Amino acid sequence: MSMHIKHGFIEEVTFRPIGIIHSEYKDPAMVPFIPICPCGGRGVAEIWPQFEPGLQDVEGFSHLHLIYYFHIAGKPELFIKPLLGDGMRGVFATRSTRRPNPIGLSVVELIKREGPRLYLDNLDILDGTPLLDIKPFISRTDNRLDSCDGWLTQFEPDLTNL
Repeated sequence: MSMHIKHGFIEEVTFRPIGIIHSEYKDPAMVPFIPICPCGGRGVAEIWPQFEPGLQDVEGFSHLHLIYYFHIAGKPELFIKPLLGDGMRGVFATRSTRRPNPIGLSVVELIKREGPRLYLDNLDILDGTPLLDIKPFISRTDNRLDSCDGWLTQFEPDLTNL
C-alpha cells in the first residue's frame, strides 16, 4: 500500500491485490443480488504465491470476509436507485458498486483450502475480480442481533422470500 499526502490530507491510497476471485459469474447482470439466497454460487479465491503463507490457519473458519475491488464498476455516483424500491438513495446507504472507492465486501463460506486456493460457497462476486484482503468471520463479534437495516426494513417480507 502507498499513500500520497498533499496539504495535510491523504490525496490517494494505492493497494495491490493479493489474488483473484474466480466465479461462475462472467456477466455482471448474473451476479446474485443477495448471496445468502439459494442462488449464491461457488468459486475459488486464488492467492498469489507471495501471500500464501498468510493463509495459515484460515481453514479453521467456516466463513470469511472478502474485500475486493469492483474492477468494472463504472463512474461513481452519490445517489443510486437500488433494486428494491422506487426512490433514490445515498450511495453509502446501498451496496452499489458505483462508489467513490469501488471496494466490495462479502461474507462467503469456506468449503476447503488447497494450497493457495480457497474454495468458496455463497459467492456474489464477478469472475476475475481482484482480491484485496481476507478476514475471518468471527461469530461472536461479527453477528449483531440488535442491528437495524435502515430503509431496507420496509422490504423485510420480500427479502425473506428470496
